Amino acid sequence: MTVSKVLNRYRFASGRAALLVAFTLVGGLMTEQTQAAEAATTAKATFGGGCFWCTEAVYAQIKGVESVVSGYIGGQVENPTYKQVCSGLTGHAEAVEITYDPTVVPYEKLLEIFFSTHDPTTLNRQGADVGTQYRSAIFYHDEEQKKVAQQVIIRLNAAKVFPAKIVTKLEPATVFYPAEDYHQDYFALNGYQPYCQAVIAPKVAKVRKVFKDLLKDE
Repeated sequence: MTVSKVLNRYRFASGRAALLVAFTLVGGLMTEQTQAAEAATTAKATFGGGCFWCTEAVYAQIKGVESVVSGYIGGQVENPTYKQVCSGLTGHAEAVEITYDPTVVPYEKLLEIFFSTHDPTTLNRQGADVGTQYRSAIFYHDEEQKKVAQQVIIRLNAAKVFPAKIVTKLEPATVFYPAEDYHQDYFALNGYQPYCQAVIAPKVAKVRKVFKDLLKDE
């Protein structure tokens, strides 16, 4: 991949101000079920937003997130390998499974970060990465997550936060297969590599600036 393609691979969506307007409107979505869920110690959220190296690096720094695992979900092949998923023939998406404390960071905030850190308007594509494995997808773990995600998308489209309609897929969370060990904590362990410096580091830096109120204490 050329440096120019790498630099264009990911672009942030519209500014957080517009997103905050839409998410403020979603504030009323907190039902009794949602509040009950947030009383639990931990919950899971699973998102596909293109290359999982970037997505993992973004959520790893968020307060209330206990773990972020890169892996594959939404396909038909058991225990797929990275090579198989990259072929686009298994039906899996590159995704991250997040274990978080909903009393510290609610699901809506995770969605806000999700929609702010990838392009949800391009079908099966993130920058130079093309294929169903790079689809924008929310893999909901229960009907409440599905409901919240649906209404968030409706609000964002109505507010015209993005220049085109959101094409993010909502899919039920099926078996999540952790990716090979070398994919885990990729940015933390390989931050010196050209790809990490060109693509992931700027995204992480921008998240640290825009979502500084959500960052873990250093």
